[in-house]
Amino acid sequence: MRSCVIFCASAVIAPPVHGNIYEFSSLPKATLNRESERARKARPVRHAPAVPLVGIIRNPRSHRNKGVAAEMADCSNILTETPKSREDLFLTLAGFARRGIDYLVIDGGDGTVRDVLTCGAQVFGDTWPRLIVLPKGKTNALTVDLGLPGKWTLTEAIAAAHKGNTVTRHPLRITSADAAAQGLASVQGFILGTGAFTLCTEAGQEAHRRGAFNSAAVGLSILWGVLQSLFGRAGNIWRSGTPTRLLDRLTGRLLPRTGPGEPDERFLAIATTFERFPLGARPFGSKVAPGLKMIVLDWPNRLVLALIPLIMFGLSGRFLEKRGLHRFATSDVEMDIEGSFILDGEAFPAGRYIMDEGPKLTFVVP
Repeated sequence: MRSCVIFCASAVIAPPVHGNIYEFSSLPKATLNRESERARKARPVRHAPAVPLVGIIRNPRSHRNKGVAAEMADCSNILTETPKSREDLFLTLAGFARRGIDYLVIDGGDGTVRDVLTCGAQVFGDTWPRLIVLPKGKTNALTVDLGLPGKWTLTEAIAAAHKGNTVTRHPLRITSADAAAQGLASVQGFILGTGAFTLCTEAGQEAHRRGAFNSAAVGLSILWGVLQSLFGRAGNIWRSGTPTRLLDRLTGRLLPRTGPGEPDERFLAIATTFERFPLGARPFGSKVAPGLKMIVLDWPNRLVLALIPLIMFGLSGRFLEKRGLHRFATSDVEMDIEGSFILDGEAFPAGRYIMDEGPKLTFVVP
């Protein structure tokens, strides 16, 4: 099910604000935490201003931003910034908080969204300004969930904001167990994948290099993953599992596993808080509950792999569970994994992590 990975959509995104792989120990902390505290205390209260103050985080390296000028940059109420590192991003967001922005615009792809949510968590806490996402990445899975048009402009977004058109979402919040013990920061995003998902990510990036973007890239990635997993021989990397322990922290019990293979291995695990998916897929069934949910494949059962197209569009049943396919609705999971995992297109190292729901965010929609 390196393939059930309709979620590959987020795995093949534009570059993040800063290109290096995340290490939790390098996230903003210490002196930056003092800066975030000052920003929260200094944040003014603005009561329904006639002209809203808009802060923009623009990633000039995002696919559709390259060589294109920023929108409305000459407007006095539009603050456009292009931070070059995550530390710069943190300080920029703290400055926005001190100014009391009404809207925070994320002008980039899903990776830029992840970076803004991660660095902004210490600045805004549980009280964020309303968010506007301009889909400028290569895949923009979040904008599919929000129902945004592919070429939504800042002018159109601000007009929608004036009308009060919004939806709410909670991002995934991933905290290293070691980082949690030390009081360090978490990372926040919307799609996490392990095992086969990481290979699907690589396939999606290859599709980008060959000129395929958005749903086309997702479709090619899924097709390649299905073929490799379905017809690969024993020993093929596409048919191998990853030692993964998934514990529901609310019940204290391990999430169920069925079928052959090593009891501590999972072939694929995907977690998200999305409610709508690319290509109109329904991988969590016909009725998708809000909040954190997971789909897990314990081992590469060939029947399940052959049924991937139907599973992605809602097929369910006990016969799938017996063959190792599970759907979970949960809100607090401990994940101990011996391989890397992907969060919104970026790799994170093996380790023990806590995964729960982040703060409630309000997004402007058409």
